[in-house]
Amino acid sequence: MRSLLILKINLDASPQEVFGAWLNSKGHSDFTGAKAEIDPKIGGKFTAWDGYISGRTLKIEKGKKSDKWRIVQSWRTTEFLKDTPDSKIEVLFEKKGDGTKLTLIHTKIPEGQEDMYKEGWKDYYFKPMKEYFKRK
Repeated sequence: MRSLLILKINLDASPQEVFGAWLNSKGHSDFTGAKAEIDPKIGGKFTAWDGYISGRTLKIEKGKKSDKWRIVQSWRTTEFLKDTPDSKIEVLFEKKGDGTKLTLIHTKIPEGQEDMYKEGWKDYYFKPMKEYFKRK
């Protein structure tokens, strides 16, 4: 059975700022502290954490008339077996007060890897993002 993770964090930055950093090589590298290379368009490839993570951007929805922004990406790490299909992440950015509520929905995780990726999202994304987007 392939797993599902839903993780949430509140950040001290606008949805546009967090969304923009997620899809930007320098911004993504800066908030994680590890090299990322991102082609910021639908169908564009990306790598993060010095190539440990890779995938493609499948959907981009910019909140023109709402305060909701969305990115959907295929996602895998170097720990996936070659014949293991990509998992998928959906990242939602919603205005909450002066900041952003980020919801990460990670689906199609290979069996037995859910806990590892749950901790990875918390330790290697959410903790550094909380610090990076802290109000000065």
